[in-house]
Amino acid sequence: MIIDCAAHILPPNYLRERKKRAGPEFKTQYSKYPGANPGLTDLDIRFRIMDKFEGLLQVLTIAGPNVESITESKDTAELAKIANDEMAELVAKYPDRFAGAIACLPMNDVDAAIIEAERAINELRFRGVEIFTDISGKPVDSEEFMPLYELMSGLHLPIFLHPRRPNTTPDYEGETDSKFLAFTNFGWPYETSKAMARLAFGGVLENYPNLKVVTHHAGGMVPYFNKRIQLSWDFNQRRMGYKPEYPLKKEPLEYYRMFYCDTAIQGNTAALMCAHDFFGVGHMLFGTDTPYDDQFGERVYLETIEAIQKMPIADAEKKMIFEGNIRKLLRLSI
Repeated sequence: MIIDCAAHILPPNYLRERKKRAGPEFKTQYSKYPGANPGLTDLDIRFRIMDKFEGLLQVLTIAGPNVESITESKDTAELAKIANDEMAELVAKYPDRFAGAIACLPMNDVDAAIIEAERAINELRFRGVEIFTDISGKPVDSEEFMPLYELMSGLHLPIFLHPRRPNTTPDYEGETDSKFLAFTNFGWPYETSKAMARLAFGGVLENYPNLKVVTHHAGGMVPYFNKRIQLSWDFNQRRMGYKPEYPLKKEPLEYYRMFYCDTAIQGNTAALMCAHDFFGVGHMLFGTDTPYDDQFGERVYLETIEAIQKMPIADAEKKMIFEGNIRKLLRLSI
């Protein structure tokens, strides 16, 4: 069996209500996605792609943008509820396709987010929640978000951390937009790494050591730059007098190794081995970012599966990546 922990979807009621409620921040970049990629909305296309890969199941997440970035608090809470209800219906109707779902939360109202997280997990049987690398411009270690981390730590279910950097974030002063897809190709791994640093050293993982956080795209920049990270800490602490704002009990890299990662780097065995060497096989989950490719999801499955199969590791470890780790972390009963 192969269980994809990073499968995006735009169900019809949610899509309709999103369009109706979204504010001026909802740019054409996002509005074009459903038409350009019918795999997000058309179940026939999705199932036809899935049928090409034996034993494939998906864990559903709502496709971006995150709801709090495009709607006001009242609309955000209602939109998240619509999204979660529809995903729950899909999981119940197609248990041979969908292993579960990850909850969409209205993070611009933390009280509402807590209520929705509890509803999604306790009533809809969701297997985790998703947040983004910044929340309406606020860092993920802001004090107001601590109740969510406490909740998820107590429930022993993961938070999925999705990068956010829109194309309207310019690369240089004096410009209005990012050019040459730098916002996603390079900005998203950076935003992931930055958010990981805030969670690691802003007291979140220190206060909630049992919290499980799944990072997108193989852990962003952290596995590749881990030796530089260590050297930078050593130099700045020993020579420059740098002290973290929050007292730490462990070495910096030990906090980064507490994170989990998915394999959604679209087929790069060397990069997967980098993540494997850093996080360890027990912290790697199969994920593809489907259906975001030029073949409505088929390409990311072909290339990601092949890249994992080429990893110079034991078959038992590959099985952990394809299904074992996801079953354990999400406590799946399938």
